[in-house]
Parts: sequence; C-alpha cells; structure tokens
Amino acid sequence: MPNASRVLDRVLVLEMVRVTEAAAISASSLVGRGDEKAADAAAVEAMREALNQLYMDGTVVIGEGERDEAPMLYIGEKVGSAIGKGPKIDIALDPLEGTTITAKAGPNALAVLAVAEEGCLLNAPDVYMDKIAVGPGYPQGVIDLSKSPTENIEAIAAAKGVKPSEIIACVLDRPRHEKLIAELRGIGCGIMLIPDGDVAGVIATSDPATTIDVYMGQGGAPEGVLACAALRCVGGQFQGRLVFRNEDERARAAKWGIEDLDKIYSLDELAKGDCIFAATGVTDGSLLAGVKRVKGKMTTESVVMRASSGTVRWVKGEHRVD
Repeated sequence: MPNASRVLDRVLVLEMVRVTEAAAISASSLVGRGDEKAADAAAVEAMREALNQLYMDGTVVIGEGERDEAPMLYIGEKVGSAIGKGPKIDIALDPLEGTTITAKAGPNALAVLAVAEEGCLLNAPDVYMDKIAVGPGYPQGVIDLSKSPTENIEAIAAAKGVKPSEIIACVLDRPRHEKLIAELRGIGCGIMLIPDGDVAGVIATSDPATTIDVYMGQGGAPEGVLACAALRCVGGQFQGRLVFRNEDERARAAKWGIEDLDKIYSLDELAKGDCIFAATGVTDGSLLAGVKRVKGKMTTESVVMRASSGTVRWVKGEHRVD
C-alpha cells in the first residue's frame, strides 16, 4: 500500500461520501422518468455544489467532458472553497454512472468520485478503452491485454485452480463485443452481461459475492481511471489501452499529452499514490442499494475506500426530507 498522503486529509474520506450522496439523492428523483439528460444534469449540479463547500483547491481531471461540451464539472474546472490556498487535489468523477440505467430504473446506477494528489490520476481523454481486470489474490501478471481473451481466461483459471468453464466474465452488452462474447462462450466461460455501468463491473471482480472473476471489453476511458482508483484501495489488477476511432480522437489524445497511442496502461499508471474512492447507489445494484424514500426521510448506501490504509467503509445514511 502507498504511504498516506499529506494532502489527502482523513477528514476528506467522509467528505467525499457527502458529495456522492448529494449527487445520488438529486438523481434519484428522476429514476424511471425516461430523461437521461435531466437525471445527469441534476447529479452534476448537486455534486458541483457539494464539492465547492470543501476546503481544497480541486481540479477536475476527469469530468463531464471538455469545457466547450459541458457547462459544469468539465475537465480543468476548479472546485472547492479554497482555490489558490487549499490543498491541491485532482478529481475524477462521474456524477451519474449509468444515465440510461437511471432513466429506465435499471440496476447498478451510481454516483462516483475519486480524488488523489495533484498529478496522480491519468488525464484520460473521453474515448474508449480496452479493459481487463481481476480482483485481489492472483499472482501479478495473470492478465495481459496483449494476449487473447482465451489465453487470459486460461491463465485466470489456472491461477484459481479451476477449469476455464468455471470462470465468469463480466462484459458490457454491446454489439462491439459480439466476437469477444462468442470466443468466451466457445471455451465454456460464463458471461454476465451488463447494460451499463462498467465502473461497478470492474469493482465487482474484487467482491467474491458477485461470483465475477474478470471484467473484459471496451468501455469509457474516464470510467477506467475511476475503477482503477477503487482497485488501488481494495486490491486487484487492471490493464487498459486507449482506443482511437478517428483523427479527432487522436487529436484529443495529443491535447492531453498522450504520445504513445498503443500503450497498455497498468493499474498504477492510471491511478497512483494515495487515492480516495467513493460511490453512492442511485438504483439498487450488486455493489450498493439505491436511494429509498420512506416516511419523511431518504436512505442512502455508500462505500468509501482509501488506498494508503486499505480501509473500506460502508456508510448508510438517513436524510430528512423537509
């Protein structure tokens, strides 16, 4: 585990939960209403307001998009009540991970946030990323993005002491994964298809209760960094490679200083040093229960983790509704 950061005060650990709670509560009023944009906007506004109450000099390094695409919580936006004088903190966030899930009242929608010292989170462009992740307990190097899905499943199975047919992979249910799904099923591997929410999918590999052994496939690069911040806290391995579909996306990578477009990033390259990761459930899921309204109050369930201590706290909140 990394040394505790002098910048990330212990107080910030629980403050981060307040931030994700605010976003989740705000988004929850739009669960099942069929309006993705409205749900996302509600979460963004609430998270921004909560972040601006904290004593820090924060910079959003992964957010809702670039400044011309997002009015709030854009990449490069400064947040906090002590800009220019407080501790310098980099922030990766997804105020509503699973906008479509929320609009349709599906499972596993989350409000997600990760913070680290300045320069410790990869400033990933908003492009796709090839990902593979496993939880703790495997020998280092058991996964390798340069190898085929079959080779990776066989390596994981061998390390676990089981047959490949006993491994369960989590994959986003997308047309782009047809070949991956066919290859995995061809070797008898079980597949848990998820509609959205690959941050939760990656984190699920660290929880034996989910029965998920490995996460595989393409998802958003920003979500990859957020998931890595969580795995840094609970253990596990991750590899990611940015996917560029056109010249515009390659130019975007150059803008953020990424020169090697074929580089395979390790967990520590995406999120290094001391990290704090927090998430609050918006809808019920495998990781967290969603926001509930009962008798003049709202209940939330959150998780907050810190890399330096390896501490994982599960936080249940009751919020009075005025």
